[in-house]
Amino acid sequence: MKTVPILLIFLSTISISYSQYEYEPSIDHPFGLPNPEAAQQILDYAPLIGECDCKSASRNPDRTWAEPVDMIWRFKYIMNGMAIQDETLKADGRHAGSIRQFIVDSSLWYVHYYNTAAPLTSLPPWEGKKTNEGDIVLYNEQKAPNGMDGYYKITFSNIDENGFNWLGEWVNKDESFALPTWKIECKKRKTANYEVEKIKILEAIENFSRAYMDGDYDTLAKSYTVDGKIFPNNTKIIEGREAIKKRWILPKNIKIVHHKIDPKEIKIVGNYAHDYGYYEGSTQRPDDSIVEWRGKYVIIWKKEANKWKIYLDIWNPVTD
Repeated sequence: MKTVPILLIFLSTISISYSQYEYEPSIDHPFGLPNPEAAQQILDYAPLIGECDCKSASRNPDRTWAEPVDMIWRFKYIMNGMAIQDETLKADGRHAGSIRQFIVDSSLWYVHYYNTAAPLTSLPPWEGKKTNEGDIVLYNEQKAPNGMDGYYKITFSNIDENGFNWLGEWVNKDESFALPTWKIECKKRKTANYEVEKIKILEAIENFSRAYMDGDYDTLAKSYTVDGKIFPNNTKIIEGREAIKKRWILPKNIKIVHHKIDPKEIKIVGNYAHDYGYYEGSTQRPDDSIVEWRGKYVIIWKKEANKWKIYLDIWNPVTD
């Protein structure tokens, strides 16, 4: 009896083992999760976690405001959900970021800021807290150009699920004088692009699986790009939808009766993505006997007509 080709790409359930790092960014939670062992103030930044599309404007030397620059502002939990990191990616190539930790002993947030425009050998600390009004206010001691003592003050305001505003200003010691020098308006992405695209990839896998179970080989072949390639064991590379379709057609009275995949990673970069992990399943033979199998796989995905298609597909069985 001929050996039935083993299909690697199917999905019924996904299980990911987080072990002791369950609050770190992951496939299911790309921006991480707050650790319940952290100070409750870790939730001060909860509405900001994720990505925002922002407009960033700074004040010119003549005190006029420059044209706003497009910017992505991304917040995520780090150190297994015990702290927060953020980064700003600006269209003008000036990028920055911060690491934010709440120190219980002082009841303050401490923030260390870094940037690409003027890299620093030591990160300047900022400190502050969430106000009763719901704003997050941070201070860094700075002198004015005329030598007056004061602070640079940062305020996150109007914080909700739709976004937030940010203002940077110099203030004197009693805050009776303030000079705004930088302002940012941000709108929250309802679902981060990464999550949306990941869901589309998982849906494509499910559609492939359903088509294979139903013997719908036309739909199965269309799951690949026009120039898609598969790499079965002990044979040459098979290229093109028609050739791939022919490879996956099962002999008469052969049926896939179970399938499951355990993806270890899905990474998306522009119009390409990769996915790897383990697969398992079972095949029903003409005599109704069941053969179980398991293996490992790598898939390269490519967007074709705005849909994720399989571009490169390689797998092989494992016996242990």
